Amino acid sequence: MKIAWIGTGIMGAPMAGHLMEAGHDLVVYNRSKKKAQNLVDRGASWAESPAVAVDGAEVVFTMLGYPHDVEAVYLGDDGIVNVAAPGTILVDMTTSSPSLAARIEKAASARGVRTLDAPVSGGDTGARNATLAIMCGGDRALFEELKPLLDTLGTNVRLMGGAGRGQATKMANQIAIASTMMGVVESLIYAEKSGLDPGAVIEAIGSGAAASWSLNNLGTRIVTGDMEPGFMVMHYLKDLGIALEEAKAMGLALPGLALAEQFYRSASGTGWDRKGTQVLYEVIRRLNGM
Repeated sequence: MKIAWIGTGIMGAPMAGHLMEAGHDLVVYNRSKKKAQNLVDRGASWAESPAVAVDGAEVVFTMLGYPHDVEAVYLGDDGIVNVAAPGTILVDMTTSSPSLAARIEKAASARGVRTLDAPVSGGDTGARNATLAIMCGGDRALFEELKPLLDTLGTNVRLMGGAGRGQATKMANQIAIASTMMGVVESLIYAEKSGLDPGAVIEAIGSGAAASWSLNNLGTRIVTGDMEPGFMVMHYLKDLGIALEEAKAMGLALPGLALAEQFYRSASGTGWDRKGTQVLYEVIRRLNGM
């Protein structure tokens, strides 16, 4: 298939690469061409703008940073909803807001363009290994049509309902991670203060009731002092903000989410916006004077 991929960052680049390896004809665009250069060197075509990338594409994937980026790329004056030919399929894999996904679907449908919101979970490791969880919102027939492509990128691909339901599921995912990461870093700090080897603690508890992806993957990075991003603090703060806004609109009080958001704001204020979410460990260590 002729596929356009817009957004080739930490996760977007390896995901696009999997589609190339599967034999698809790829056109790529990124605000910084440098981040797409590896894909171009491997045979992808370069587009000078999202509108150029979309021209002639059967399917367009986007993996962007923030909801305002998604809105601009999709619904701006030269947005891909306005320039895509009828019948084109647009798949947004950015973590964005459910309400924006619904707006995009409505605008696209009016032009005969089909959309799927399909945010992912699994971080940079999942993107590189094609083991992502992919949460989709949209028409079932369209989902079934796209599933072979999505199976190239992940191992747990599910349709969660209509437009925006993929994004809502991703919010549930991020809410679960928020308090889990608090538990992970507090556990490892307790282990350190107790004189235990935190790495040995992960090995001991990582297959029991305390087991989680965050403990076994990000906990291991913490132990080795690796704070480089699989998922940046600045992007996670964006997600937490969306989740809090959605919860407020539904009249929900989610105190664990609100507390985690405060600590990640502290990480941002310390200058750790571009570190991985595991840098929360350093925030809590400093809180304890360690």
